[in-house]
Amino acid sequence: MSETPQPADSAVAPIVDPATGRRAFLGVLVNTAAANVTTSYLWFALTFWVYLETRSVLATGVIGGAYMLLLAVFAMLFGTIVDRHRKHRVMVVSGVVTLAAFLVAGALWLLFPERVLLDLGGPWFWVFSGVVLGGAVIENMRNIALSTTVTLLVPEERRANANGLVGTVQGLSFVVTSVFSGLSVGQLGMGWTLAIAIVLTLVALLHLLTIRIPEKRPEPTGERAPAVDVRGAVRAVRASPGLFALLIFSTFNNLIGGVYLALMDPYGLQLFSVEAWGLVLGITATGFIIGGGLVAKFGLGRNPIRTMLLIVIGMGVLGATFTLRDWWWLYIAGIWVYMALIPAVEAAEQTVIQKVVPFETQGRVFGFAAAFESASAPITAFLIAPIAEFAIIPYMDGADGRATWGWLLGDGIGRGIALVFLFGGLVMVVAGAAAFLTRSYRVLSRQYQTASPASEPDVAGDPAADPPRPAEEASALAARAGGSPDAEAPAPRERTGPPPTGD
Repeated sequence: MSETPQPADSAVAPIVDPATGRRAFLGVLVNTAAANVTTSYLWFALTFWVYLETRSVLATGVIGGAYMLLLAVFAMLFGTIVDRHRKHRVMVVSGVVTLAAFLVAGALWLLFPERVLLDLGGPWFWVFSGVVLGGAVIENMRNIALSTTVTLLVPEERRANANGLVGTVQGLSFVVTSVFSGLSVGQLGMGWTLAIAIVLTLVALLHLLTIRIPEKRPEPTGERAPAVDVRGAVRAVRASPGLFALLIFSTFNNLIGGVYLALMDPYGLQLFSVEAWGLVLGITATGFIIGGGLVAKFGLGRNPIRTMLLIVIGMGVLGATFTLRDWWWLYIAGIWVYMALIPAVEAAEQTVIQKVVPFETQGRVFGFAAAFESASAPITAFLIAPIAEFAIIPYMDGADGRATWGWLLGDGIGRGIALVFLFGGLVMVVAGAAAFLTRSYRVLSRQYQTASPASEPDVAGDPAADPPRPAEEASALAARAGGSPDAEAPAPRERTGPPPTGD
């Protein structure tokens, strides 16, 4: 496969019927949503269970930070695997490994008493949590593959909308996960929660085996390539001026995400019971659905980068204000709005990458982006959890902290966490506003407006097909030459100007 972008005039429209592509994309989308529900269900349950049994902000912060750190470490490997194999095969392997990890966790649960698995000073707590984390991390390889199937199956002018649809489905998954994780841990316990996750993972895997993605086998380069192709990813990123700046812009959102990762659940569990907190997360996740639905309907405007930065600034303002008082309704409203903003930020980055990066290297670029952005969240989570537990929370519980900040934050519960959220949000506002003044922002915006779509994949109706037949080759050559392909291939789409922003 090509390691460098092809010239814009070599772009070839997919040889897949739009209806076939739509059906395949919807099947993959629904299946990935089911897999995400299962892993998130167990992941949320683990976090709730650990905090309720240990009351340790440090433990939940380490678990959350470890999850993001593992994503950062393995994202490049996942991206390389996605580029070198058919996307369906990648998804199947991911599902098998996740199922195996959850089975191992189930075996540990049966072998050891609960008190042993909850001993933070013993090894089995970290082994048990690590196995669950490993299964959840491997499942994320499917998300990288899903991003590339948007390029594979969806016309360029509809990809922003398709990315919004991905956000909508993920939001729906979050609703189900949040509600049932809290209820499951509160009413059934961790053991039955783990058993349910194993069964659902198996069901999703069996459903995946019934889906067919019309894609040819990736062409080998003839060169010996490393297992983790960092050099190829860097070349692909550097080949598109301004793309590295896009990754930096996206990282701004993850900086405050690390603070939320470490402290949002402990703060919420001080305001609500575990069952109620699960319901709260489920209700607020409807914001994710609404936000993703708006992107799916209207797109991201003529300049997705500008849209993303404005939303990042809005997230900063939100993070600085939604815990100024320990009012449950203020916290719920803040989380709902935050959820509604996330899909647009993620869709903006994906849409730009899908346009300017060749399909053959998109997996590595998406993996590179995931590694780059995910690394910021564990850094803040690992730093803020011990600082909050041992310094900021005791300070705000004391007379000095209340006297200094009481006029702004009040004197309710969780004032130490509220202080962390306040400063984290202000940092986001400053960072997002400063990005508008950079040369990289202007270069990237201009590039998106003027760039021709990146080279697209050739696909076939049979995912196991051999190289294209002569008739298919003739169609592709006609499309390259600007002529009319034969009746079996759709006419090439117009390649000038930015994509439409709505229907």
